[in-house]
Amino acid sequence: MTATTAAQAATDRREPVIRTAPRPADLNLNGHIFGGWILSQMDVAGGITAARRARGPVATVAVESMKFHRPILVGDLISLYTHIAQIGRTSITVAIDVLAERMDEPEPIKVTEGRFVFVAVDASGAKRAVPPA
Repeated sequence: MTATTAAQAATDRREPVIRTAPRPADLNLNGHIFGGWILSQMDVAGGITAARRARGPVATVAVESMKFHRPILVGDLISLYTHIAQIGRTSITVAIDVLAERMDEPEPIKVTEGRFVFVAVDASGAKRAVPPA
């Protein structure tokens, strides 16, 4: 099983946290989607997942890893899938896979992946414990 097929199989049973389409304004000088655009989308998707688990607000504290497999193109439909990889006392690490649906590809392809760390915060922005599951 290829990495793309394995990634697709893992996401088939879940709904994406975000589905979006980049626009021409999101292009970099190479004609591909700017990496900062997808980083932003991943941060939002990871934050949604972490906030649900934390039952309240979270703040991004680290991007542990980010890997670009293939460029994202205008016209791609992007789906961001997340799962919680680790939970600490105040932190939640979220793994994020980004798949693109392209007109000329029969199956979605994995274009980006990363691991983002969020910390649960209270109303004043101070760290708080992640509640038990």
